Amino acid sequence: MQRYLATRLLALIPVLLGILVVVFLLIRLIPGDAVQLFLGTQVEMTPEQMAELRRFFGVDKPLWAQFVDYLGRVLRGDFGVSLRTARPVLPDVLARLPLSFQLATLALVVAVALAVPLGIASAVMRNSALDVMVRVGGLLGLSMPNFWLGAMLILLFSRYLHVSLGQYTPITVNPLATLQSLYLPALALGAAIAAILMRYVRSSLLEVLGQDYVRTARGKGLREQVVLLRHALPNALIPVITVAGFQMGYLLGGTVVIEEIFALPGMGRLVLQAIFQRDYPVVQGVVLVIAFLFVLTNLVVDLLYAWIDPRIRYQ
Repeated sequence: MQRYLATRLLALIPVLLGILVVVFLLIRLIPGDAVQLFLGTQVEMTPEQMAELRRFFGVDKPLWAQFVDYLGRVLRGDFGVSLRTARPVLPDVLARLPLSFQLATLALVVAVALAVPLGIASAVMRNSALDVMVRVGGLLGLSMPNFWLGAMLILLFSRYLHVSLGQYTPITVNPLATLQSLYLPALALGAAIAAILMRYVRSSLLEVLGQDYVRTARGKGLREQVVLLRHALPNALIPVITVAGFQMGYLLGGTVVIEEIFALPGMGRLVLQAIFQRDYPVVQGVVLVIAFLFVLTNLVVDLLYAWIDPRIRYQ
């Protein structure tokens, strides 16, 4: 297991370096002069002052030199300074990270809580009326954009059911208030993931139920419930864990629109405002943090996968 862990950690180095290169280049492909946009149309400066400002932000250097500076600063934990607030980027991003992480985690919990029982019921009662309803519901969940579902949930709960959506409160202050403010965004964010996981659970369980060892267990006279819970379900859920881990990374990126719709002061809302204001250092910082979290999530899933299925670590 230690050798497998070391191999996976070494494999992260080129991945993280590639992420840094892509984020650095993509931001600089955005049209427009960042310094001019920073000044706006209300400030007039001489060419000498503009050149000094470009030197201050380091954008007057060749691209490779800018990347070397950028790489060195990132390795020291310096993600730059916001062009709008003049504050360091990393503390602002980390201050908003807990909300986005809580939202993504709650959305994944909602998705798993819906997907696993529905997927099992759909597979066990294949081609029944319940199976058809679950599959149609899964198709609807995949088809509905999360921003539209979020807007509809706000309309339903606030206007027709007169339920207060609540203002976000940190979980360390009042966990119940946090849950009250996040359950609707989590439902909007997790609906599509629930549909994806439900389809994986169903197809994986149907495949396992057709295996020889399951038929052998039935032939030995074991009850259907024992066959399902002890022999079929553990093996069927192994690939589902991988998919759920990948979805956690996508959920962190998917909070951008949902946080704006529900007015949640998270990392997604921060990057959306930074994009509108052309605040490139903040955009870079948020994208980097999300990418790092995505990579770390995949590493945890790989280790969990190897721990559950020992055949993985010996390959």
